[in-house]
Amino acid sequence: MATDTVPKPWGSLLADVDALASQPIDMHCIGGFAVTLHYSLMRPTGDIAVWHVIPPDAAGWLTKIAGEGTDLHRKHRVHVQVSPVATVPEDYERRLVEVHPGALEKLRIFVLDPYDLALSKLSRNADVDVEDVKHLARGLNLDLEILADRYHRELRPFLTGPVSRHDLTLKLWIEAITEERDARGI
Repeated sequence: MATDTVPKPWGSLLADVDALASQPIDMHCIGGFAVTLHYSLMRPTGDIAVWHVIPPDAAGWLTKIAGEGTDLHRKHRVHVQVSPVATVPEDYERRLVEVHPGALEKLRIFVLDPYDLALSKLSRNADVDVEDVKHLARGLNLDLEILADRYHRELRPFLTGPVSRHDLTLKLWIEAITEERDARGI
C-alpha cells in the first residue's frame, strides 16, 4: 500500500476489501463519504456510498463482502453501500476525481466533482444534504451559475417526478448560499 493512504475508519475497510479483490475495481463514490473524504467536511458517516462500480458485476461482490451486516462491517464499523438510486448529472464521469491514487492495489476510489456531488443530493434534499451542499459552496466557493447551468443541462432532463419540486429545491439552495455569503461579506 502506498504512503498516501485513505484515512480511518474507511481506509482499513478498503484495505481489507482490496486484499480480497480478485480484479481491479473502480468505485464512484457519493454522499457523506465523498464530502468528508475529499472535500474536508468533518461529520460522521457510517457508509461508503457508491453510485457506480466498474466492472458492474463487482457491485454484488462488494455488498456481499463489505456491505451492511457483514464481517467486515462488524470489524471496521463502516460498510460499503452500493446506491445506484441517486440522480447524477449526465456527464459526471468526465469530471470524476480520483482520491488517494495508488493507495490501494486493486481498488480505485473516485468522487464526483463538487458541482455533481451537490446535484446528486438534490432529489433527496434531507437536512444533512443541505448542510453538505452549503459546506461545498462555502469551502470551495462554488460558482452558483455553474451549479444552475449544470442542473438545467445535465440533470433536469433526466429527473423523475415533479420537476418543479427540484427547480424549487435548487432555487432555495442558491438563495441560502447567497444569504450566507452576504452575511459573511463575500
